[in-house]
Amino acid sequence: MSQLTLTKTRLFEGIWEGVLSYGEGTGPEPMINVTYQEKPVPGVSVTAHTDSTGWALRIPLPPESLQDGVQTVLITDSATGARLDTITFIAGEALADDIRAEIDLLRAELDMLKRAFRRHCVETM
Repeated sequence: MSQLTLTKTRLFEGIWEGVLSYGEGTGPEPMINVTYQEKPVPGVSVTAHTDSTGWALRIPLPPESLQDGVQTVLITDSATGARLDTITFIAGEALADDIRAEIDLLRAELDMLKRAFRRHCVETM
């Protein structure tokens, strides 16, 4: 049997969508586990595409996963236990602190470049 792969197609209105397919041809309908904080996510659906090239996977995101901090939804193959993908959200104060730190780092690097450029201009006159 070929290895199962998952390709994300979109995230729209709280529904994560992707396409499941086998690397080399076809195989049985995939059995997928989707968990958030080690609890199953309800409402997950796997439906065959009409052109028989794979299966459409739809995952309604649990409302409790949308909160401050970093949250991860795990998608695994039930048959092999292999991780197919993760859905990760970063929101709230954790994100704000990270962006502020990156901006501070960029400002420091820009100040260093300005000093080096000014020093270069003085030395070449």
